[in-house]
Amino acid sequence: MSFTRHVGKHGDRKVAIVFREVPGEAHMCLVTYTETINQHIHDPLIKCIESDIGQNSEHLADALNRTYAKDGRPILQVLHLEGQLKKVQTSQIVMTPSPNQTIRLDELNKILDEMQQGESAVKRLQELDDSRGMQDPADVVRRMRGNKDATATAPKGLQASGDALGDAAIAQNLRQQAAKMDAEAKGLMAEAQRLQKEAAQLEGVTAETTKPKKTTTKKTKVSV
Repeated sequence: MSFTRHVGKHGDRKVAIVFREVPGEAHMCLVTYTETINQHIHDPLIKCIESDIGQNSEHLADALNRTYAKDGRPILQVLHLEGQLKKVQTSQIVMTPSPNQTIRLDELNKILDEMQQGESAVKRLQELDDSRGMQDPADVVRRMRGNKDATATAPKGLQASGDALGDAAIAQNLRQQAAKMDAEAKGLMAEAQRLQKEAAQLEGVTAETTKPKKTTTKKTKVSV
């Protein structure tokens, strides 16, 4: 049985879910009503949803931004300019990936988020088990990206959208290493200051014990 992502219903109206979560408002999503949008957007939009790009995108917006309407503009831009994007509560959207399958969007989002967190935790634990301490950032990158580096090398500064989660974990790992090194450096500085102070105290004691005593001659007053 085939499943189609990014499609659902808001009440009895068919919708395409452009963003399954609005940034900063996880309980809201962004949709467009497919039965009421203009014809010059409708057909390219449906083709985009059914395409490999659409089905492999976590958010439909990513695919719509790379797919063009009949006038040559990105579909996402056209939907925005024509006011066809509507913000709706995720609990009000029923996903319909197939005729016999339905699930509320808020429940689906929770499942997907838990899956992502679980995969990230498994990778992180495996890294710690492999490394047992300080890690070489290059090795971390290779482990997080698996066989991608073996098959192709992305241009500097560019990366696939699927690497976003891996890059975040790498950045967090590097921050932890930096914090550990910073703590060790502070400890060494404190120890150095203690030794300097102890040396200064020892030099002070030596100077006092070896310094010759000053002799004074008492003058005797003579009466005439």
